[in-house]
Amino acid sequence: MIDLHTHSCESDGTQTPRQVLQAAAAAGVRTVALTDHDTTAGWAQAAQAVDETDVALVRGIEISTRAATPDGGISVHLLAYLHDPEHPALLAELTRTRDDRVARARRMTERLAEDFPLTWDDVVAQTSHGATVGRPHLADALVAVGVVEHRDEAFATMLHPGAPYYVPHYAPDTADAVRAVLAAGGVPVMAHPRAGQRGRVVTEQTIAELATVGLAGLEADHRDHDAADRVRLRELAAELGLLVTGASDYHGAGKQNRLGEHTTDPAVLAEIEDRGTLEVLRPWSR
Repeated sequence: MIDLHTHSCESDGTQTPRQVLQAAAAAGVRTVALTDHDTTAGWAQAAQAVDETDVALVRGIEISTRAATPDGGISVHLLAYLHDPEHPALLAELTRTRDDRVARARRMTERLAEDFPLTWDDVVAQTSHGATVGRPHLADALVAVGVVEHRDEAFATMLHPGAPYYVPHYAPDTADAVRAVLAAGGVPVMAHPRAGQRGRVVTEQTIAELATVGLAGLEADHRDHDAADRVRLRELAAELGLLVTGASDYHGAGKQNRLGEHTTDPAVLAEIEDRGTLEVLRPWSR
């Protein structure tokens, strides 16, 4: 099984990169992509766990971007695989995004503190050292202080984009991010394009426009897509000449998503590796 979308505690997962690979091995997943939000900080530890777990590693990242729309823009998550982590342009965008996430988290905490017993120290306590701070850490803090029972409840209510506590953060234009990933030798794939419960979704026209600037694939098989979504995304990918991937979007205990619940065809991974700058790290291959 090949699972191309997971998160560790370097962003908003609850396990270390090594533990993600250990969990993958226990779940029977033979290849896993570590795609933490806006950071490659977990790559080194995950690479060290390849031989001990017998799980191959696809080094990746999930970039928070924003696509232009007539009414101002829409959030798009872009998975990037096998890129050069030191490429200057991409690195600059990721650094700017991470820095703004911290300021945004502080502002949201201040707003929440007006109505709930929440402090910045509570949020910091839920964040691993050096991790990219995000709404999941606020959600975990709200769980810890007893305001909600689970992350999902926090996201559906007070952390939802329509809530008065919500604060947007900086995100690069999606087309620019696609170009930056390509310039860094990576393979850009749109994550969960039909995940409507997260907010508005991009139009097929926007996806087609992104394909013209180099978008390589669509994550069709994801728990936030129903059967009709998956069928249509496959049709759209065929029309546009895009790859089709599937993944769990695993976050450890942070979400109900389970490793290997959706997977990617080996031929698709082979194409991704052929296009990428980095190789897939396989057990005993280094």
